Amino acid sequence: MAESLLNVKDITVHIDAKQVLHDLSLSINKGETHVLLGPNGAGKSTLGNILMGNPVYTLTKGSIIFDGQDISDLAADKRAKAGMFLSFQNPLEVPGITLETFIRSALQQRTGERVKLFQFQKELKACMQMLSMDESYAGRDLNVGFSGGERKKSEILQLLMLKPKFAILDETDSGLDVDAVRTVSKGIQAYQEKQDGALLIITHSTKILESLHVDRTHILVKGTIIKSGDGSLVEEINEHGFEKYLAGTGGAV
Repeated sequence: MAESLLNVKDITVHIDAKQVLHDLSLSINKGETHVLLGPNGAGKSTLGNILMGNPVYTLTKGSIIFDGQDISDLAADKRAKAGMFLSFQNPLEVPGITLETFIRSALQQRTGERVKLFQFQKELKACMQMLSMDESYAGRDLNVGFSGGERKKSEILQLLMLKPKFAILDETDSGLDVDAVRTVSKGIQAYQEKQDGALLIITHSTKILESLHVDRTHILVKGTIIKSGDGSLVEEINEHGFEKYLAGTGGAV
């Protein structure tokens, strides 16, 4: 029997005075990969942010249970230590701290154990090679001067090194060319194969999903999941788009 990891129960979310998510429920088991699709403005990124505890968003109803613990009121850093990870749609620059130092510090905070430098650097090098990242990026300030593609690779590098229980990938393929999408997808696939964690891939495209195993697919429209299915639902959206799901809803928010 599959073991539950995340249970989102009837959540309603506001940003300022605007309601963005409405009575949304979602359940993800350990080791599963779920995909959240929907038109622009449907509330996909809002879901990722509220799961991670972004204080800009307010949970006004419902609960979020992660690994058996109610984290509805837990701060973002506590959720990260519990094993949650969010890959940003637009990764920020962090001057003054190198990519390697950032990952090493995050890993130490995540595990509560001292990082063995030799083993860490060996694994970092292997992961960077997998992602076709020049090793010099490890010594550069986090995302400073990185291209869009290198920033997204940096996010996947962090995913592979931190080994979270649950990872939310928010529009990781946004703005990437075909080769970069293929490389990032390879990194995600490596996480799928080596970890017992779960994934929620938020996207409005299906390119990044072509080589990935997908257990469940959800369509979000106007802040509500209006349909869920298996991986074949991705193919349906890829072929026909969201038009029939928008009919009668007044379009996306």
